[in-house]
Amino acid sequence: MKIAILGAGNIGRTLAQKWVAAGHAVMFGVRDAQSDKVQAAVAATGGQAPAGTVAEAAAFGEVVLLSVPYAAVAPLVAEHGAALAGKLIVDATNNFAGPVLNNLAAIREYVPGARVYRAFNALGWEVFAQPAFGDTVADLFYCGPAGADGVLLETLIREVGTRPVRVGDLDQIHLVDNLGALWVNLVFRQGMGRRLAFKALS
Repeated sequence: MKIAILGAGNIGRTLAQKWVAAGHAVMFGVRDAQSDKVQAAVAATGGQAPAGTVAEAAAFGEVVLLSVPYAAVAPLVAEHGAALAGKLIVDATNNFAGPVLNNLAAIREYVPGARVYRAFNALGWEVFAQPAFGDTVADLFYCGPAGADGVLLETLIREVGTRPVRVGDLDQIHLVDNLGALWVNLVFRQGMGRRLAFKALS
């Protein structure tokens, strides 16, 4: 599978390492491929995930992870909507300072036929790096359509080491958003530390 990761921050870098190790072809899409931050992300994958422009990565990826700052998404998808059209897009961005945490509206507006999922937004990168807590693995709650795309996304989630838990279609996106807000509250306001994850027990 060809995976484009737009952004090379902590989340993008950590997921790239996991997906390269699982045998996927991964490419970072960034503004400056030669920056120290981006080169460190490339090096973290053993050089197996190269960095290119956003346009190059958008054309490359069959799956596209949005892992840039929230405010960057609308102009990004407006500029590259044609290249992203029809692809499986995963929104991992957050806007904790505003009334809407996700970028679903912008993606739908600018990317024709996008197959959109909301995932990887409600845990810190430290959990993705080490998703096991003793014998228990962290759950990764996501939303989006069922079917073949959902099966693919769940495979990618498992390859990170987390257990996928689907909460429904995109009409349930607020539930996944609220988990991200809860994580931030517990970590930063309640001081519980960034090695914090969620588990559904039944």
